[in-house]
Amino acid sequence: MITLKRPVKEYETEALAFKREFFDNGETTINGSELLDRMDSYDEWLKSVTDNTSSDTVNPSWVVTDTYFAFDEKDRIVGIIDLRHELNDFLKDFGNSGYSVRPSERRKGYATEMLRLVTEHARRIGMNKLRLSVERSNEPSVKTIIKNGGKYERSFIFEDEEADIYLISLYPKAADRADGRSKSGKKY
Repeated sequence: MITLKRPVKEYETEALAFKREFFDNGETTINGSELLDRMDSYDEWLKSVTDNTSSDTVNPSWVVTDTYFAFDEKDRIVGIIDLRHELNDFLKDFGNSGYSVRPSERRKGYATEMLRLVTEHARRIGMNKLRLSVERSNEPSVKTIIKNGGKYERSFIFEDEEADIYLISLYPKAADRADGRSKSGKKY
């Protein structure tokens, strides 16, 4: 259905059209875009997201982050998602991942699939859980998180709006390992 691809220079035209669609729809924030919505230069944004993929080059005020465009079968960007490998004090209420689907492509299951693919990637790189935050009023995103195994953890207030944090456990299912243990040896 979709493929996640890291941003590269060749995606600039499609990425800017993706960004423009949000703005044309009256939306100024593109969650999970690592500030694509705030940067004027695609090249500067690309350097930033590329630098943030490594502990050697990550911005000192940020955390190692993988950012992906979600492409449909027509090779059109339908969404964007990021995976933050750890959380700093600023991110503790925002979580390990943010994502957005372009306005014209919503309610087609893209966000659910994007999060599923990022969850698989997080498991492969050794993460054992993901925290995701969502404004309580954002019912489609709440459903996306729950469909991917999210369990309510706690609430907080962000910009005078109630938001919830969900936890997605990434431990492999018992059926995935004959001994019923995670890589760390803990029984699950």
